[in-house]
Amino acid sequence: MGRDDLYISVPTFFKCPISLDVMKSPVSLCTGVTYDRSSIQRWLDSGHNTCPATMQVLHTKDFVPNHTLQRLIRIWSDSSQRAHRPNPPSLTQAQVQALITQIIQNQNQNCFQIISKLVSFAKSSDQNVKFLVTLDRFVPFLIEIISNSNWMIANTNYAEETFVLVDLILHEDRDRECIAKLVVEKRDCVISSILFVLKQGSLSSRIATARVLEFIAMDSQSKLYFAEHSDLLNELLRLVSSESDSDAMETGLSTLICISKPKRIRARLIQIGAVKLLAKLLSDSNLSVMANERVLKLLEMVSSCKEGRAEMSEDGACVAAIVKRMLKASAVATEHAVAILWSLCCVFRDSAVQEAVARSNGVTKILLLMQSDCSPAVRQMAGDLLKIFRVNSTSCLSSYDTKTTHIMPF
Repeated sequence: MGRDDLYISVPTFFKCPISLDVMKSPVSLCTGVTYDRSSIQRWLDSGHNTCPATMQVLHTKDFVPNHTLQRLIRIWSDSSQRAHRPNPPSLTQAQVQALITQIIQNQNQNCFQIISKLVSFAKSSDQNVKFLVTLDRFVPFLIEIISNSNWMIANTNYAEETFVLVDLILHEDRDRECIAKLVVEKRDCVISSILFVLKQGSLSSRIATARVLEFIAMDSQSKLYFAEHSDLLNELLRLVSSESDSDAMETGLSTLICISKPKRIRARLIQIGAVKLLAKLLSDSNLSVMANERVLKLLEMVSSCKEGRAEMSEDGACVAAIVKRMLKASAVATEHAVAILWSLCCVFRDSAVQEAVARSNGVTKILLLMQSDCSPAVRQMAGDLLKIFRVNSTSCLSSYDTKTTHIMPF
């Protein structure tokens, strides 16, 4: 083995300036310097008020996650591991068929190893996933596995790998409605397995499980059934709050959007603090375009509830964050933002929100939006908003003129 095989060169900017180790959760100070979260937190907790690298005095001790650097470190780490790890021998289709026959007929007790091999086989190519989908009895058998909640709970690794495999299969199988029906028939057991992995699993298996939930919650009855479990909503919000992983955040948001169409589910989401969490996410300048779109879509959904409107009305920072995202992230994000403001300001005439929009320079943004190449629907809503603010402005001027008239000497 040569010298280059023993050592891996680590890019300097992947290392924390304090610990000199590869950063696990990079965060940036107001000075622009990035540190590992645990290292800089210890520095600040020790009473320091300076940036360790530049020794500048910090005007704020707040820091923001550096998602871009986090993704680069993850890509580098994965590629390094693959480069220094021997590739396992690939399975042939005949070997895969034999393994599946064994596991279905229970001829091989080491189910976890078989499922792990099948996951590796499926991940290696789309053609392999298509092959698995065509195998007789395999997909129904997977549903049988995830519905055996007692076995899943007793075997954590097995449960995680099974949901990863089900996720891969569902992305390829076109007969999702048939699979959803199979799951609904055993939903009492399936929900226990889903909750177990969402609570106890690794981040990657929790992401896969959330995707499975989104796929199988196809009709309103299924959405209501799954979302009625408050623990499930809490776990999905926990997935959304995964600062260091945009895939987890985006998957959690997508699943929440899917299952939160019934009004009572949206009301429950609001009760467990969804609006405050979404507002916090929206204020993160490093939020991905897709996450922006999904956060605003979910806020648009909850703004149709009285409880959601009340939360937003009381939270000026939330309204300011919505205004800030207009014309910034994408056309889709802008459309969701305008729809929220239109609902709150025009339909429900919330004066507190109207004031928050005006304070956040929202009127200027709406004027710019009217001059942009936006859709007819967005242009109509923006026009309605301008009318509201024009009326409010005229009313304020009239009130001012009246008061001035009373005090002016004749």
